[in-house]
Amino acid sequence: MDARSASPDIVICNNREALARDAAYRFTALALQAISEGRPFRVALSGGSTPRLLYAQLAAPPFQRAIDWSRVEIFFGDERAVPPDAPDSNYRMARDALLAHLPVPAEQIHRMPAEQPDLDAAAQDYEQTLRRAFAPAPGEWPRFDLILLGMGPDGHCASLFPGRPALLETRRLVVATEPGLAPFVPRLTLTFPVINHSAHVLFLIAGMDKAHTVAHMLLRDLPADQLPVLHVSPEEGNVTYLLDREAALLVPSVMDTAGAVGSME
Repeated sequence: MDARSASPDIVICNNREALARDAAYRFTALALQAISEGRPFRVALSGGSTPRLLYAQLAAPPFQRAIDWSRVEIFFGDERAVPPDAPDSNYRMARDALLAHLPVPAEQIHRMPAEQPDLDAAAQDYEQTLRRAFAPAPGEWPRFDLILLGMGPDGHCASLFPGRPALLETRRLVVATEPGLAPFVPRLTLTFPVINHSAHVLFLIAGMDKAHTVAHMLLRDLPADQLPVLHVSPEEGNVTYLLDREAALLVPSVMDTAGAVGSME
């Protein structure tokens, strides 16, 4: 079956902590699957407060001991144009919450070099990093085992913001872009073709400020250039939305309008 015709899985968790624990189980299961098949587990991490809770789970028992971290390869979905030690660096957050506590070889952690003054050159550098790591055949795209994404109240994911040219990119793996909301710090981001060639996309969405955006996302009643999250539709892959109760506040009414839109628990 064409994955683009399949509905995403929707899982509603009681709170952010339950969401993070559910995500940790899913992360671990996918890692164990890849490793058992004799290949590294390649994952793109996300920034944000909800992923931080996930990383804290993964950095502690039982998840820390369940995975052979020497077989894990870490990438990033986006990054702000700040030094890696800056307070708002996605890399710094992931390092402090997760990577500093795990035996992942340093050469298997690929941060985005967004502190470079030439962001276009930095995007090309990270694109080459991806090509070296995945070694796709000519004309093929890298295929992540898992890409973690959040979603902003404006419907952006990674650093793919409404109305920006990056939404329409079809050839590049990584591009430089700017957000549509303050603070206007430039970013590097994976593009939608990369996201849509991944095996699994896992959204972590929490907070009441996301509830209306979640409803529009499920109803698909806005154009994708206004709601970038609608561009996420993996080819031969799966999408799961993990929502806390606040983000899912309007989901029952959406289901009444649109019918069943996924699985809930």
